[in-house]
Amino acid sequence: MSLRRLSNASRTLSANSLKERLSKLTTTPLVPVATALQANIDFVPARIPRKRRLQMLAVALWSVGIILATVMFLLLCSYPPLWPFLGMYQIWALWIDKSPEHGGRTSPWFRSIKFWTYFADYYPASFLKEADLPADRPYLFGYHPHGIIGMGAVATFATEATGFSAAFPGIKPHLLTLASNFKIPFYRDVILAMGICSVSKKSCSNILQGGPGSAITIVVGGAAESLNAQPGTADLTLRRRLGFIKLAIRHGADLVPVFSFGENDIYEQMPNKRGTTVYKLQEKFKAVFGFTLPLFHGRGLLNYNLGLMPYRRQIVAVIGRPIHVTQTENPSLEEVMRMQKLYIEELERIWNTYKDVFAKARTRELSIIA
Repeated sequence: MSLRRLSNASRTLSANSLKERLSKLTTTPLVPVATALQANIDFVPARIPRKRRLQMLAVALWSVGIILATVMFLLLCSYPPLWPFLGMYQIWALWIDKSPEHGGRTSPWFRSIKFWTYFADYYPASFLKEADLPADRPYLFGYHPHGIIGMGAVATFATEATGFSAAFPGIKPHLLTLASNFKIPFYRDVILAMGICSVSKKSCSNILQGGPGSAITIVVGGAAESLNAQPGTADLTLRRRLGFIKLAIRHGADLVPVFSFGENDIYEQMPNKRGTTVYKLQEKFKAVFGFTLPLFHGRGLLNYNLGLMPYRRQIVAVIGRPIHVTQTENPSLEEVMRMQKLYIEELERIWNTYKDVFAKARTRELSIIA
C-alpha cells in the first residue's frame, strides 16, 4: 500500500514538474507550408504586358521542343491508321534524308517568323558586329562560351531575330549540333528549317565546299565546357580543340571568333568543381552518351527563381574580326598551332575590349582551362 502511494506521489510530482518546464518554454507559431513556400518563391505578378508573356511562351516552347516533338509523335503512334505514314516518315528521316550532313534545307521564311523575335527579345539577345565579312569566301565561326544550352547561338545564327543576314549579306550561316538531334521525329524538321546541321566532320566539309559565303558555326567548347557554365565566369575549353582549326585550313575558311557575353549567366548551376562527386558523375555520363547533363535551374513560368527556364539576362554576341586562313590540304602541326594562337589572341582581345561593358558583374577573368 505504501509503495502504491509513493508511486502515485512520484507521478504527481513528475507531472507538475513537466508542466512547470513546459510553461517556461517560448513557442513559435507554426507557419503553414504554403505560406513558407510563398515567402521563398518570387511569384510573377498577375498583370504583366502581353508582349512579355509571348516572349516567355516562345522561350518555354523552344526549351521543351524535344519533349513536345517526342510526345506528339507518340500520340500519333497511338492511332493505328497513321502507322503506315509514320513508318514511311521514319524510314525517310533515318535512312533516306541526308539533309543534316548536306547543308540542311534552310527556310528564310521560317527563320524570320515573329516567334523568333519574341524568343530573342526575352533575354534580350543581340550581337555586335566588329568587321564586314566579304561573301567571297567560306567562314567558320567559333562560338564561346557554350553555356548550358547555347541560347545566344540559336538567336544569332539560327534565326533572323537579331538581323544576321542584314548585317552580313551573302553569308549563309549554319549552326551545328549533335547528329543525334536529327533522329528525333518532327524536331529534326524544325531545326533543319532553321539552317541547323550536324556537327560531324562530313557535314562541316560539305557545307564549306558549298562555295563563297558558306559558313558554319561551331560551339567549340561542347559538352565539357557546359559543366563550367557558372554565372560571372568565362572558363573556356579551347586549348586542346584543334579540329575546327584544321577544318578551316583545309577548306580555306576564314576563322571568326565569337564571344557571347551573358551566355553563362542565364542559368544557375550546382557547384561541381573538379574532383567532386557531381563532376565525376557528369564526366562518366558524357563518356557514355557523348553529352552531359549539368545540374542547373533557372526560373519558372509563374515565378522568377525556381524552374528550368532561363533567366531574363542580356546576351550580347560580339562577332570579332576574321582571321585570314590560307588553304592547305594537309596542314602541319606548326601551322595549326600558329592559327590557334592568333585565334586565342583575337578572342582575348574581344574579352578585354568589352568585359567592362557587358560583363560588369563578372567574378573572375576569362580563363582557358583546357
